[in-house]
Amino acid sequence: MARYKLPMERKKEEYLAERERFFAELPRLSRRDFFKTAAKAAAVATAFWKGYPPHSFQLVRVAEAKETQPKFTFAYISDTHILDKGLNHRFVRACQKAVDDVNALDPQPDFVLFGGDLAQLGKAEELSIGAQLLKQLKAPVRMMVGEHDWYLDMGEKWREMFGEPTYSFDHKGVHFIVLNSVIVEDYWTEPKMTPMERMLAMAQLDNPNGRPFMVGEEQRDWLRQDLAKVDKKTPIIVFSHSPLYKYYRPWNFWTEDAEEVQKLLFPFESVTVIHAHTHQVLTNRIRNITFHGVLSTAWPWPYAPQGIPELTVQMVRADPFNQFDGCGWGTVPVRGDGQVDKHYVLWDRNPMTVTYDHVRRGKQGMAELAKPFEGSLSWPSY
Repeated sequence: MARYKLPMERKKEEYLAERERFFAELPRLSRRDFFKTAAKAAAVATAFWKGYPPHSFQLVRVAEAKETQPKFTFAYISDTHILDKGLNHRFVRACQKAVDDVNALDPQPDFVLFGGDLAQLGKAEELSIGAQLLKQLKAPVRMMVGEHDWYLDMGEKWREMFGEPTYSFDHKGVHFIVLNSVIVEDYWTEPKMTPMERMLAMAQLDNPNGRPFMVGEEQRDWLRQDLAKVDKKTPIIVFSHSPLYKYYRPWNFWTEDAEEVQKLLFPFESVTVIHAHTHQVLTNRIRNITFHGVLSTAWPWPYAPQGIPELTVQMVRADPFNQFDGCGWGTVPVRGDGQVDKHYVLWDRNPMTVTYDHVRRGKQGMAELAKPFEGSLSWPSY
């Protein structure tokens, strides 16, 4: 007697059959026809899986990789904002969910980037909880600092636990650079602010007494010396907490000396900057530099009223009654040509991939990316 199949099982079989038909057609497609087929496939996947948890497989991502196979992939987790409120606090649970998701990847990423703001108020207890959560990751972890980690004790505990915040490393032909981009001019000494007063001021989105983030002259000199040893054809990937461009000054979605940093990167053929801090999907392109914002596990910020990079496909407003909506983590497949594709894994929404091919074609490419999801801005409405 045949076993009764649950609706979910039947839906899965239908989806897999459609997927097989899609891949069978790929070798016969022209590049122009590919995008039409990929868009249709994405719509099929969304239709099949509507009402179920988001799936990690995305047809557009696999099909794009047909021409430029990933050389390797790294994952990112960022902006956990751990509070000293015990292991059952929702920010801790969100970080644990991201760690579990990354550990479930097969194959595993070459490494995991943590994008900064591990803690909310820079307390040793918060940093310790965050460190214990990240220690569960199977892949090696690369750390980057955020302002929430730094301004209680000016980075003393961070250095003790994770080392210097500025460093570089090479991996499979790519030169990686990690910067501390959240340096600000001293505005706390003269009014004799306490360390916690300084930290609480820095933690405000629209700090009225704040100063803009900078990389600073000392780090720019370090960066100049570091890049002097790198061939101009070597792909460069930079990790910064704040965006290395000027987005929205009132919220400090901004780096004051961004242009000076960009000048040091312009001579290289392939440059990508992965930044955190803004808690939202962002895409920007300035000359040879591609910029991607990353997701937070704690909460999503709204988009600013002005300054959003024109290549950004905006997320819809998050559901305030769903703690995971608009949050998540992601992966970055680094291609053989040194460019990257950016894959966002949003909890409770469909995944989204922004390929370098989309970015390279500018507004036209991003319009093609957004078109299959018109009306929902990439994710289903609630």
